[in-house]
Amino acid sequence: MSPKRLSLRVQLHLKLSLSCESPAAVPSTEANQGFDPPHQSDTRTVYVANRFPEHGHYIPQRFADNRIISSKYTIWNFVPKNLFEQFRRIANFYFLIIFLVQLMIDTPTSPVTSGLPLLFVITVTAIKQGYEDWLRHKADNEVNGAPVFVVRSGSLVQTRSKNIRVGDIVRVAKDETFPADLVLLSSDRADGTCHITTASLDGETNLKTHFSVPETSVCQSVSQLEALQAVVECQQPEADLYRFVGRVTVTQHGEEIVRPLGPENLLLRGARLKNTKEIFGVAVYTGMESKMALNYKCKSQKRSAVEKSMNTFLIIYLVILLSEAVLSTILKYAWQSEEEWNEPFYNQKTEQERNSSPILQFISDFLAFLVLYNFIIPISLYVTVEMQKFLGSFFIGWDLDLYHEESNQKAQVNTSDLNEELGQVEYLFTDKTGTLTENEMQFRECSINGIKYREMNGKLVPEGMTGDSPGGSSPQLMSEELLFLKAVSLCHTVQISYNQSESWLGGDPFSHTNSFSFSHMEYYAASPDEKALVEATRRIGVAFTGCSGDTMEINTFGKTEKYKLLHVLEFDPNRRRMSVILETPSGGKMLFTKGAESAVLPFTTTGEIEKTRLHVDEFALKGLRTLVVACRHFSPKEYIDVDKRLMSARTALQRREEKLQQAFAHIENNLHLLGATGVEDKLQDKVPETIEVLRRAGIKIWVLTGDKHETAVSVSLSCGHFHRTMNILELLQQRSDNECAEQLRRLARRIKEDHVIQHGLVVDGASLSLALREHEKLFMEVCKNCSAVLCCRMAPLQKAKVVRLLKTSPEKPITLAVGDGANDVSMIQEAHVGIGIMGKEGRQAVRNSDYAIARFKFLAKLLLVHGHFYYIRIATLVQYFFYKNVCFITPQFLYQFFCLFSQQTLYDSVYLTLYNICFTSLPILVYSLFEQLVHPDILQAKPSLYRDISKNSLLSFRTFLYWTVLGFTHAFVFFFGSYLLMGEDTSLMSNGQMFGNWTFGTLVFTVMVITVTLKLALETQFWTWMNHFVTWGSIAFYFIFSLFYGGIIWPFLHTQDMYFVFVQLLSCGSAWFAIVIIVITCLFPEVMKKVLYRHLCPTSTQKSQSLSAPQAQALSCVESLCCYQHGQSGCSRLARLLEQMTGQCKASVNNCHTSSRSNRSWSDTENFYSNDRTILTLSPIEASRC
Repeated sequence: MSPKRLSLRVQLHLKLSLSCESPAAVPSTEANQGFDPPHQSDTRTVYVANRFPEHGHYIPQRFADNRIISSKYTIWNFVPKNLFEQFRRIANFYFLIIFLVQLMIDTPTSPVTSGLPLLFVITVTAIKQGYEDWLRHKADNEVNGAPVFVVRSGSLVQTRSKNIRVGDIVRVAKDETFPADLVLLSSDRADGTCHITTASLDGETNLKTHFSVPETSVCQSVSQLEALQAVVECQQPEADLYRFVGRVTVTQHGEEIVRPLGPENLLLRGARLKNTKEIFGVAVYTGMESKMALNYKCKSQKRSAVEKSMNTFLIIYLVILLSEAVLSTILKYAWQSEEEWNEPFYNQKTEQERNSSPILQFISDFLAFLVLYNFIIPISLYVTVEMQKFLGSFFIGWDLDLYHEESNQKAQVNTSDLNEELGQVEYLFTDKTGTLTENEMQFRECSINGIKYREMNGKLVPEGMTGDSPGGSSPQLMSEELLFLKAVSLCHTVQISYNQSESWLGGDPFSHTNSFSFSHMEYYAASPDEKALVEATRRIGVAFTGCSGDTMEINTFGKTEKYKLLHVLEFDPNRRRMSVILETPSGGKMLFTKGAESAVLPFTTTGEIEKTRLHVDEFALKGLRTLVVACRHFSPKEYIDVDKRLMSARTALQRREEKLQQAFAHIENNLHLLGATGVEDKLQDKVPETIEVLRRAGIKIWVLTGDKHETAVSVSLSCGHFHRTMNILELLQQRSDNECAEQLRRLARRIKEDHVIQHGLVVDGASLSLALREHEKLFMEVCKNCSAVLCCRMAPLQKAKVVRLLKTSPEKPITLAVGDGANDVSMIQEAHVGIGIMGKEGRQAVRNSDYAIARFKFLAKLLLVHGHFYYIRIATLVQYFFYKNVCFITPQFLYQFFCLFSQQTLYDSVYLTLYNICFTSLPILVYSLFEQLVHPDILQAKPSLYRDISKNSLLSFRTFLYWTVLGFTHAFVFFFGSYLLMGEDTSLMSNGQMFGNWTFGTLVFTVMVITVTLKLALETQFWTWMNHFVTWGSIAFYFIFSLFYGGIIWPFLHTQDMYFVFVQLLSCGSAWFAIVIIVITCLFPEVMKKVLYRHLCPTSTQKSQSLSAPQAQALSCVESLCCYQHGQSGCSRLARLLEQMTGQCKASVNNCHTSSRSNRSWSDTENFYSNDRTILTLSPIEASRC
């Protein structure tokens, strides 16, 4: 037995036994149960097939079962847990307190007035959350109950997924998903490899190869696996999908063989098996400890500026409420200080009231007034805002202008809480590759041994020569050129898919080379650069034809060569290079390396270094992505040392990454430079136009990329981020804090001296780190004075730091980050709004974003149109809610001056309850869904309109004060207008009776409902049939309900105060006259103000409203809501009926819009999305044509 292998095993067992037996490490209660507390140890030991040691003291660790639980509630805890979560919201808790106060003390209003709206809000939210959780339970049960096959007791047994235990050997067949995180033991292939896709985890659709260790790969039958004696030691579970540290110890013939395990050996739950008949793997992480489940963690909650303003306004109104309650209580006792009013003959106090404590009585009165005025805080505001955000978010998905036909992808909304934030963006941070560019790479040029080449007609042609010249003939390549092409063909992680029957799977993977042309091979790569380079070498004549276990095969101009793959030095963002160590057909050991020029050139010692450096800079100036290729030959002695270093680092369980980095740094040294490649990544369609439009909208754009300086600047110039006339400032290659500070001061002086022209700043990652360390303020001053900023050579966390720096600056601007790859996730999550591009670097950015679009050009409409609409709608919604509640409750406060502050209510309890729920709720909801101040086409044509709503201008304190003062003014007019016109008249009733308390209150309430509804009508610029329906329908509903409510004696009501009150009120002509006069008095000044402002000092928005929008044919209002296949409306009969009723269409409307609809049809076989863009631009009734 090898002493080294034995010592490793003994050390680990000693460590584990100490951690299990030490009283200090394990509490006695848990030690008695015989398991380690979860994650107490840094490692876990998994016995394959659960073959635990039969001798010695062994305490098994306890692991999670394989159930996935994504639900929040159970049947037993749903009610208490849901109520607890809902009452954590301040508004809900406030109304709960008010309701309890109404129950405990004698209050002027019924507890129903507060309890019913609260119950409605709580019930609706609970039903919504309960339904969502039921769907999660249903999905969980489907996953947990899926059938799987495990090896138990020497046979293959079918069981449910939730019954898999850590240590079980699981069989997975082709196209099935892995039910747990498995270490690959064997496959049906002789080399023990398998292909998988991880699209459900990270969105990458390329095939990835995973490996088993040689000692287990031979176990391809159940009997062999049952006899396998192996132990897996690995780290405790963590969320990182791409990190796994472990080792497997296999006992063969009494000897223990230790093999390292890494991410290439781990099959993640949720991934899918491809191009492999079946595999066997041992479960190491199960259930909620699998990497997929650990990535379920919720993102940090983002709050919009509107929500913050809303909370501020609520606090102000709470202060108003408390002030009114305190003032009313003080005035009550001031009034009662006079003997005649303290205990009038008609309201004698009881003995208990006379003997009660004055302090308790004061508190009781204060709480009673608090209850009386509590409706100034609108509980229904939260429900309406949530409904507006939820329903409004569908418009983005329905917008055909945001639909990408080529990829069949529509815009996606992952959170609706930030809709209005799209209209407030001041800084835009964008990735370059895949976001501004297509991420479709095409090989253009290369430099080999100091000579530039380009590809022409499948030949590698030196610069200055044509493809027809003899010197450009590919087969006559020199040794350096051939070695370069071989390096590019072998140094990669590309996989191959063959368009051939599966009969050869599991056989010789190179058999296709005898009967299959290269045209049937399709390359798959995680990096588009690698794919483009390997495809280019294949066209030239050096084709990578496959990989079988540790053997790589290339075909060099018809001659097959096989290389033994000894080691892969994986790419990582810090090194920015990857390497392979191969055994050549002649038996020599060789290293091939490729990576960024800054990560490879410093380690080269031979070759045409300076010429290649110049060529790399030339490629970058052309906007090409560059990679440098180098090699190193190992002597036998050197390779033994390299192999030993790599094995030692890869078998380490502690600080493995650090040891690997040290080993890689030692190996990737003294390189011989072979050359460099230049790959083109085209700009996406309309990127320059989009950037210019966003800049005119007042949005500052920062490009954050990992590319080298020259490439990034070239792309910035081509996409319009930098202008040719712009003064480009540079903060590059700073070595120290002092040097960086001095350069920043120079740049600041230069900006002040040349303040007339525009400036652009270029900064690299290293200089940025220095700038952010000690000179944040100076750096920010320079950046804010620049029109455009480009940050190159950026690490993912640096992108997030830059976003956070702007986000937390004193001005606190609203930031938006857009990217398409996993390296953009931290930036997307850090920004106020994160947008993912559905590109070719996986779906991690999309999954972690707030919104997702298919192309960068869609950003213009998303911000300028949708963002504008969402913001003006919700800003008006919030302020209108406060306005109508001030109108509602202020007459109640004024009424107390006329009833000796006796806490008598002005309105009936039913009116108090239904005011916000029924009478005034629908008009503002419909307004907040469909309002358009300006036509969408004009918003895109005049981006400067976006600036009018920036910095939360529509929710400024001045605007808030206007709506609040307007509410108080209208409330005074309601109350005193009704009092002056009706209060003193004793002969207005038809039967000679005086106006009573309830009649007066009903008159005030009637005027109020009509006025606040018509006030919203005055604010509405964009009228649809739904606006008309809910506006006039709400007023009609109030009258109908009041007649019905007051015309019947309701047996379940303890009082019949409102019986026949409304009927008598409406039977009085003077009451109608009063209603008309008061409504006109309130609204006429508003109309005059709007007319005068529009004509004397119109805003840019009002000027734009007078522009005629392009006359585009559109579907009618009704049909735009439900567009189905073949252009037929799902509610066409209802559409025709309503349009005939409203006069929109004539009776002969059967064939209207036939031509326009024909272009909007979907076939039955296509995926249908209700994404008719006319939902955003519903035709105004007066503009609709048939």
